[in-house]
Amino acid sequence: MSDLNILLEKIYEKTIAVAARNAHKIPYTTDENGRFDDMTEKNISWWTNGFWAGMLWQLYGYRENELLRKIAVEIEEKLDRNLMDAGGMDHDSGFKWLLTSGANLTLTGNPDSRNRLLLAADNLAGRFNLAGRYIRAWNDGGDGRNAGLAIIDCMMNLPLLYKASELTRDPRCRFIAEAHAHTAMEHFVRPDGSCEHIVVFDPETGKVADKLGGQGMGPGSAWTRGQAWGIYGFTLSYLHTKNREYLDTAGRIADFFIAHMPESGLIPVDFMQDAECPYEDDIAAACAACGLIELERATGEERYSEAAERLLTALLENRCDLALNKDNLLTHCSAAYHDKRHNFPIVYGDYFFTEALLKLERKETFLW
Repeated sequence: MSDLNILLEKIYEKTIAVAARNAHKIPYTTDENGRFDDMTEKNISWWTNGFWAGMLWQLYGYRENELLRKIAVEIEEKLDRNLMDAGGMDHDSGFKWLLTSGANLTLTGNPDSRNRLLLAADNLAGRFNLAGRYIRAWNDGGDGRNAGLAIIDCMMNLPLLYKASELTRDPRCRFIAEAHAHTAMEHFVRPDGSCEHIVVFDPETGKVADKLGGQGMGPGSAWTRGQAWGIYGFTLSYLHTKNREYLDTAGRIADFFIAHMPESGLIPVDFMQDAECPYEDDIAAACAACGLIELERATGEERYSEAAERLLTALLENRCDLALNKDNLLTHCSAAYHDKRHNFPIVYGDYFFTEALLKLERKETFLW
């Protein structure tokens, strides 16, 4: 990509301006005026609440700025309310505490951040179902109806467990992460390299009971963000374990993703949706780009980084808003195919977009 340094400077300057006017917010999306909302009181346990802090830490690592550090630390401290709420702890602890406490620990060595990260990892490890060798996804009201659910997204949370084992020199958390990754290889990744979103296990026997379309179009379809979670998640498991099976699996998912990329480089919500359907997901594109760059570094296969640059160029030229009066960067994100709202800003799209651009210059901080 040409003029990448100029682009990173623009994103850095915009982020400083956005952070200054949203100093005490934990954003998820924007309003009609392009200004961030705030999840602090709305839902402190919401699964995306670490991404804004993660983006601030990435840019702090790029060029130290005290404002970015201060706001990121404030978000980390606010998440203590979540950390002390059993009902608010779930499978997405990696998204929340790797990008807040993990980032703080990596960049400053803060011992309080180490403590938070280990507490979150212990909770995630406690969600492991021994019969099915999977990490349970969502909570329920105590009736056990979700006890058998596991999702492809959890591949991105496994690095919290790997990190905990590295910090403590105790392999227990790593063993759980590897067990879940093997289960995902067996039951989530199809022969053609596409991924299931939700697999339902019998929580007592561990046998597969069903496979659901989840946030994709339906059973058997290919929800693009799920494919991106698979590419990046399995690559990360390889980086932490050096298990070649994980790298090969990431490559199969990546090959499927690349083969189904539209000529425009703009990614739909589901690869199986009708060509006329206007739903897009910039998050899938940006996250896949991160995974593809790491996959190229691990394999030496330039086609992966070439695909990543194609995705990022399409976002930059068509779906990136660098205006200082708007809080978001990416414009066409979607949470799920069957939602009523599509093609709007979501904060973790901006995180992965920023991380991917920094990766191209090898200026990212490795937070996973």
